[in-house]
Amino acid sequence: MRLIGIDWGTSSFRAFRFAEDGSLLATHSAARGILTVEGGKFAEALQGEIGSWLDGSPLLLSGMIGSRQGWIEAPYCPAPAGADEIAAACIDLPGFSGHIVPGVSTVRPDVMRGEETQILGTGIQDGLICTPGTHSKWVRVVGGRIVDFATHMTGELYAVLRQHSILGRLMEGDGEDEGAFLAGVATAKADPALGRTLFTARSYGLFEKVPASGLASYLSGLLIGTEIASEPGDGPVYLIATPALTKRYQAGLSVFGRTAQSIDGADAAAKGLWAIGQRLYGREG
Repeated sequence: MRLIGIDWGTSSFRAFRFAEDGSLLATHSAARGILTVEGGKFAEALQGEIGSWLDGSPLLLSGMIGSRQGWIEAPYCPAPAGADEIAAACIDLPGFSGHIVPGVSTVRPDVMRGEETQILGTGIQDGLICTPGTHSKWVRVVGGRIVDFATHMTGELYAVLRQHSILGRLMEGDGEDEGAFLAGVATAKADPALGRTLFTARSYGLFEKVPASGLASYLSGLLIGTEIASEPGDGPVYLIATPALTKRYQAGLSVFGRTAQSIDGADAAAKGLWAIGQRLYGREG
């Protein structure tokens, strides 16, 4: 089968054109996330990005494109869920031959969209996967299926606290201070109660325990350290993230005596889309 897979998130658009054997014929990426598409004109946006690819091959879209703010809302597939369950829960794509991947939910409830496709693409059968970012996910995989996960609003919380709270008043510059970051992680390890430690991002500045240029890094370490402390374990953590975030989480995990392995997010998304596509369209040719 031929397939066009698309990872369409809040801020980015990534497309993969697959040959019959699953090899990549072409890729395309753009800063054309769903929030940039006005008036629900997703079909027009799709044509604008990959119109020359549209040759009748089925389209498979994952990510926030299937959210309430996206093209059409795809009901979540309940965990535990692997490629078979997720493929069975895909919904038809309006106006095109193809489907939208549903995302996954837990009974708590918690939800993800897009990460499930990357996780399937890692090929990991058993382990703990973390997808750091605005809303970090910690995902437990057993037998190749997502059995449970938790969302941490670490990235968003960092932005809000730095820009809209008193903690940001003493911070200077955007440079990274590794020592200050590790100090923040160590504080969280010693006391993971964030409500009790958060003000140290100001008091340490007032008493010059951390320089003003390092306070942002300290706050980042405090938040990431609290996140890591709340996800206990002694095995390796598989990270699907940008190089900068991967480096930061690896450093944070090392404070807890834990190891981390990096996985390329675009490669994982492509392989996950192909795995789901095989189940949907594999018998068609």
